[in-house]
This record gives sequence, C-alpha cells and structure tokens, in this order.
Amino acid sequence: MTLHPAVLDRPDSFAAVLLDMDGTLVDSDGAVERSWRTWARRWGVDPLAVLAVMTGHPAEATVRRVRPDLDEALVAIATRDHLEHEYVDLDDVVAAPGAAELTADLTATFTPWAVVTSADTRLARARLGTAGLEFPVLVPRDMVAAGKPDPEGYLRAADFLGVDPTDCLVVEDTPVGVAAGRAAGATVAGLRRSAGGDADLAIDTLHDVLTLLSREVTA
Repeated sequence: MTLHPAVLDRPDSFAAVLLDMDGTLVDSDGAVERSWRTWARRWGVDPLAVLAVMTGHPAEATVRRVRPDLDEALVAIATRDHLEHEYVDLDDVVAAPGAAELTADLTATFTPWAVVTSADTRLARARLGTAGLEFPVLVPRDMVAAGKPDPEGYLRAADFLGVDPTDCLVVEDTPVGVAAGRAAGATVAGLRRSAGGDADLAIDTLHDVLTLLSREVTA
C-alpha cells in the first residue's frame, strides 16, 4: 500500500466509506467487455475504440464519445440498446477479492458506507446481487444529474449517510472515478494502480482498505 503523506495526518477514522462498483466491489470485466463489443458491432463502431474510452464512464457518455454524430434521441436509443444487453449478461460476475470481507466488516462495525456507481439501478442491483453483496445505500447513475467524473454521486451518498464528504474514504479503480472522489473532497484510494497517479493512496486489493481502516499503516 502506498500512501500520500497527507493521509497520515487525517483523523483516526473516516466518517464513511464510499465504494465504486464495477472493478472495485464487483469483478465484471468480462461481462462489460462482451456487452460493449456486441454493441459496437451493432452500431458500426470499432470495438477496440469503444473499449479504449468506456472505462469508468456512464454508458451514455461512452455512446456520445464514439458516436458523436448521433442526436439526443439516438443517443438514448443506443444507450438503452447497450444496457439491455448488460442486464442479462451476468456470466462470470463475481465479488472482487476482499469485497465480502470488507463489506461484512463495515456492517459489523456500524461504519456508514454506500455504493456509488456509473451503472443504473437495475444493472447495479443485478451485478451486486449476482456477486452476493448486500448494501445499505446505493447511488446509481439514474439517481444523479451528472455521472462521474462529476462528484454529484459521492456528494449525494455522503448526504444520505449524514456525513461530510471531506471525512469520507472513496475507493475507485479508474481515473474517472478518482477524479469524482477528489472533486467531492474525499480521500481517494486507487485500486490496482489503474486509477492513475491522482489518488491519495494506491492499494492492490480491498484487503488493503481493511488495513487502512484499522490504522495499521505506515508511511
């Protein structure tokens, strides 16, 4: 685990933990890639071009990026076409390493926590359910006006939990998600170093979050 020095100057505990879903709590990489590849073929886009820009973004944002020629009505249709495939492709969707242990610990210690995701309600519930993960608060894409990297999802989650966002720990796995967490004022843990260099600390798995919360960390 690699920490930014400022992290060690924080209080002994975070007021809440706010967790991304895909790539963080849930390993859905295979399903996500299959769904976008299928969509790309139907909508005349190079699948590799879609995969290069879709990570961390809400579906409609990806559609706009790879098909800028579509008007808003067609963006909505194309987005729905993609989501309808994702809703039913749950093969090999599983809990990420450490997810079950972390969520159980958060619940057992009465630590407020929430899931903040770029997926909509139906997809988020489907993937979390398939992965066997229960959650107290869910802030999906269709609950906010703007998706990541906008901080609205994390700000709303903190508000639901009755805590200051600056006292929260956000856990993310993409640069888009890290940007959202940092814009909310939270301390951000970036998984697998794929989250880029802007996270406050780099972690390898969710097991590291348990270590961080127990304060068993050194610079």
